[in-house]
Amino acid sequence: MPLKKLELKSGVNRENTRYTSEGGWYECDKIRFRQGTPEKIGGWQRISQSVFQGVCRSIWNWVTLGSQNLVGLGTNLKFYIENGGGYYDITPLRKAAATLTNPFTTVSGSATVTVTDATGGYIVGDFVTFSNASAVGGLTIDGEFQVVDLASSTSYTITASSNATSSAGPGGGTVTAAYQINVGPAFAIPLVGWGASSWGSGTWGVGAESVEEVRQWSQANFGEDLIFGPRGGTLFYWDASATNSLSVRGVALSSVVGASNVPTIQNLTLVSDISRFVFCFGCNELGSSSLNTMLIRWSDQEDATNWTPSATNQSGDLILSNGTNIIAAKQSRQEVLVWTDSALYALQYVGAPAVWTAQLVGENTSIASQNAVAYANGIAYWMGRDKFYMYDGRTKPLRCDLRKFIFNDFNTTQYPQVFAGTIESYHEVWWFYCSSSSTVANKYVVYNYLEDVWYYGNMSRSAWLDSGLRNNPLAATYTFNLVDHEEGVDDNETATTAPIAAYIESAQFDLDDGHQFMFIWRLMPDITFDGSTVSSPSATMSLLPLANSGSGYNDPLSEGGSNTAAITRTATTPVEKYTGEVFTRVRGRQMAMKIESSAEGVTWQLGSPRIDMRPDGRR
Repeated sequence: MPLKKLELKSGVNRENTRYTSEGGWYECDKIRFRQGTPEKIGGWQRISQSVFQGVCRSIWNWVTLGSQNLVGLGTNLKFYIENGGGYYDITPLRKAAATLTNPFTTVSGSATVTVTDATGGYIVGDFVTFSNASAVGGLTIDGEFQVVDLASSTSYTITASSNATSSAGPGGGTVTAAYQINVGPAFAIPLVGWGASSWGSGTWGVGAESVEEVRQWSQANFGEDLIFGPRGGTLFYWDASATNSLSVRGVALSSVVGASNVPTIQNLTLVSDISRFVFCFGCNELGSSSLNTMLIRWSDQEDATNWTPSATNQSGDLILSNGTNIIAAKQSRQEVLVWTDSALYALQYVGAPAVWTAQLVGENTSIASQNAVAYANGIAYWMGRDKFYMYDGRTKPLRCDLRKFIFNDFNTTQYPQVFAGTIESYHEVWWFYCSSSSTVANKYVVYNYLEDVWYYGNMSRSAWLDSGLRNNPLAATYTFNLVDHEEGVDDNETATTAPIAAYIESAQFDLDDGHQFMFIWRLMPDITFDGSTVSSPSATMSLLPLANSGSGYNDPLSEGGSNTAAITRTATTPVEKYTGEVFTRVRGRQMAMKIESSAEGVTWQLGSPRIDMRPDGRR
């Protein structure tokens, strides 16, 4: 029989059965498609030997006038500026430093110290820095500490670096205490019962259900300076030009000289690219301290501090009507896109007196989270709560060959953790999400908008930023590292290099719709190992036979008594330069092919394998 080129459709399709998807690919992990063929994705490398504290949910990159390439990093515990591999803590204070008198009480032989502070406002996990303390119980309590437990409404406990030598206190003298802003949840926490949601929600007699969202951050540049804030919190400002700026904490934007009526609470902030307005989405109304989840306010043009509307400036506000909560916002080419929990709006600058107008451009839509949208190729792509969408001037569902597969394995209590990112060099939009059995974002799905195909895999990440001002996409891990993606071919997330296991498996194929068994005795692989860092890279190709579609692999055993026919091809240069062939004996009514690698230093791209197969009877 003549050799038959095995030509499979680009992309992975899990919307149908493995047999119905004949002629395509069905399973994969850590691969992508480029020019119609699958290849292993690139590796990743940590950017620093240091780590940050907390789970990172926001990454923002910019360059100052002094050519400093900075990254803003918001976690559930702190806020950092990364520069040159160092993480600089600029977490704002929630109030002015307090002066405490003899606040410490120690217990002999214990590192637990009780701190008395009648001002309150602290929660478990908060960070406080003490200075000017005198010794008590053999301990001098100076430096940064974390609140371990609340002893009462006016006291809490911390853990000293060593045990006290005696029980003593209250003591410590006159101590300065600087409290950082309250920490936030690392993961979404489901809430059930009375008071868990708004009045009228939930089943009568049972109570409501809601979710305490993870700590999310917004970041945007105003010139070379940074405007940032946590969802549901204060808007802060960091002056990049300040003396020793990397050692200076962010301050409330409302405290900046000349500030006027800056929102005191906001869910999301953004700076418009061209017109240079600062926006707050979901914030307090002018003269009120209450949060209006559908209110949009903006500053005067070119002035981040002036939020008082007047005849001589362009600050203002508007309220959206479709929905109950503004979830996300994104700058597009000529408009600011705003997602509520049920609609999409486009904000357009029209000048005085209205300044900004809102046009409803999408109804009956949803978005998974604040960070579930990415903008690429002039189009906004986002993950909803049951499907994917796009906006290119019109809002429409995005065809997805993995929709059922993704949303049937989804932890719906962790929607707030969903985030999107792009790798524009490969024309990809990535979404990370929590599978049904996970409380961390441990899986991803990719849409290649150039080739209009989908693929997926397993990988734990908490935030993402595409390459722009840096050479590689940047991602945050749950090991509290930032890593450069598409760097090398291995996993260098921590101090130990590890291989990246990658594979792709086809759907089933057969002869004449499976009317007869087929016998495969020869295979000519077509794989290149360009980019591998070892002298003898290899990948394994397996032919997986079935007696009948749906019967399971290797039932009965393939011809010759072997469960699988494994083929390994090794080359130091692209294998296409060779005409090698592999002989095997595999028999089945249907077949599937799998390509995989799990060794360090290996990367590969599949071409067009050729198979020598013949009819082999009906039984």
